[in-house]
Amino acid sequence: MGGVTHAILHLLYSRFFTKVMHDMGLIDFTEPFTRLLNQGMVQMDGSAMSKSRGNLVRLSGELAKHGVDSVRLAMVFAGPPEDDIDWADVSPAGARKFLARAWRLSGDVTSEPGVDITAGDLALRRVTAHALTDASVAVESFRFNVAVARTMELVNAARKAVDSGVGPADPAVREAAEAVTIMLSLVAPYTSEDMWARLGHQPSVALAGWPEVDPSLLVVDSVTCVVQVGGKVRDRLEVSPDISEDALRELALASPTVQAAIEGRELRTVVVRPPKLVNIVLVPPVA
Repeated sequence: MGGVTHAILHLLYSRFFTKVMHDMGLIDFTEPFTRLLNQGMVQMDGSAMSKSRGNLVRLSGELAKHGVDSVRLAMVFAGPPEDDIDWADVSPAGARKFLARAWRLSGDVTSEPGVDITAGDLALRRVTAHALTDASVAVESFRFNVAVARTMELVNAARKAVDSGVGPADPAVREAAEAVTIMLSLVAPYTSEDMWARLGHQPSVALAGWPEVDPSLLVVDSVTCVVQVGGKVRDRLEVSPDISEDALRELALASPTVQAAIEGRELRTVVVRPPKLVNIVLVPPVA
């Protein structure tokens, strides 16, 4: 449904007619909706747009300047759909630059459609899998801005792989570019259609379906544990997600940089919160 002004009356009307038809025996339910989402409003300088105030945005001008995909993407990315947003915080120009960056990525892929993606770079494939999973959850929970953010992160990762990593021929780059195209098709269909064609696919990206994610790519092999000594970070250790408290304590105390920071001083306590934190507290030196 629309914003608050729509919700007040439209919801009232719909509930009234539903209950009337139920009383007449025409339907067997009493509420018109099982779920309700009230969209926020686009404001200008903190106030509702109004002809009398003259604080309107000429949408036709924005569409002509930036394109419909850029305007739509900018508004979706501005915040959750139920929140009010100010047009000053909406950046169609920034959205247009991002779409251009994503579009260029689709043209940089040199591997052929249908290539064996399992042979691709594992690190980039993990990024793609996590982006798709997070975006799927975000869309289902109406957090479209989060889905766009994950798409942007995937574009950055793929761009880095092309420019300074495995290169444009790696199958993982194609997998990432195709995932970006499908994710973007939700909010930027025109750009996505062109990207899909540039990637060598026919027919429409709208018929492609959501990519399936290999569950093994979502398994975290290691996490970064921060080791502090006296309140200062002295080391970062890559450890197993299920490492035990005793094993993590032993590993942290064996670190050369940690040992150098301790310098033979007495330990007051060692706080271990596996797998992400070890905090070593020293006995203050005698004055």
